[in-house]
Amino acid sequence: MDGYKRRLTNMIWRSMAESIIFSFVVFGAIIYFLQSRELIVPFTSWQEGVKFTFMAIVVIAGIGAGYGYWNSSRITRRLEPMMETMILLEKGTFTRDGFQNGEDEIGRLGEQLGRIMKRWEEQVTSLQRLSNDNAELAEKAKLSAVIEERQRLARELHDAVSQQLFAISMTATAVGRTLDKDFEKAKRQIHLIEEMASVAQSEMRALLLHLRPIHLEGKRLSEGLVELLKELAAKVPMAITWDMDEEIRLNKGIEDHLFRIVQEALSNALRHSKANKLEVKLLHRPDGVRLAIRDDGIGFELDAKKLTSYGIVSMKERVNEIGGSVDIITAPDRGTRIEIRVPILATELALET
Repeated sequence: MDGYKRRLTNMIWRSMAESIIFSFVVFGAIIYFLQSRELIVPFTSWQEGVKFTFMAIVVIAGIGAGYGYWNSSRITRRLEPMMETMILLEKGTFTRDGFQNGEDEIGRLGEQLGRIMKRWEEQVTSLQRLSNDNAELAEKAKLSAVIEERQRLARELHDAVSQQLFAISMTATAVGRTLDKDFEKAKRQIHLIEEMASVAQSEMRALLLHLRPIHLEGKRLSEGLVELLKELAAKVPMAITWDMDEEIRLNKGIEDHLFRIVQEALSNALRHSKANKLEVKLLHRPDGVRLAIRDDGIGFELDAKKLTSYGIVSMKERVNEIGGSVDIITAPDRGTRIEIRVPILATELALET
């Protein structure tokens, strides 16, 4: 505000100085004209000439200064509301007061400023409305993803676990009928029930992994994975180890995709691998980030049917979305190893300081 007042003061002083100079020029021109026409009577003494000159300088300077001050003040009073409005506008404060500045250039400038303020206010309102709409859309998208995930889990419960439980129930009924007649057959049926119960339990554990939050909920990827693996290790008879680089910082989208990939890989291992050991590594390498998931299970053939049933197509789609690459190394009775590499630019990988 001090700078603003200083600029107005400089304008007034400049206008006064210009008016004084102009007054002296006009006075000199008048004196020259009168003298050339011999209309000026010479002074009788030099003292009289000095006195007249001094008085003329004072009067002319006073008139010029007064006119300059009056004229510049009249302009600055009209500009002052616009200047104050611009300062408020710079701070993000909108005013609805109109500018009564007449029909000249300053008046038209005030009208233009009013139109700019109105348009600016409309744009800010539109941006705020857009931001609110985006938040609502994100909330709806999250709700839609949750509903879709629940529907998928319901289908898998029906297709896998429900069928397993129905088969167990039917087999148990058959055991009751054959126990007295054929004890050996009943033993085989009981063994079959144990196997089916084990498979159903593995299916349930795999599905429970997907009941975890779809997103990391503000956690770093390494924190979310460690929490997931600890929870899994406490529930399944499998030796689970991990090696996480806790300094890795990735974009939220990349971290969400990698977290879901690990969920899918762990789900596959619980359902199909019959593994005793499982290892997960998340490491920072010079060329990017490397995620490795390895088990010592039964493995499988990499044919089209297995790719679909093991959810590998979904994994590859997620890896492609983040610009990475995936290698799946497996064979019957040789375990499975999934290696994912994601190139990270220097501006995208922020390390904790």
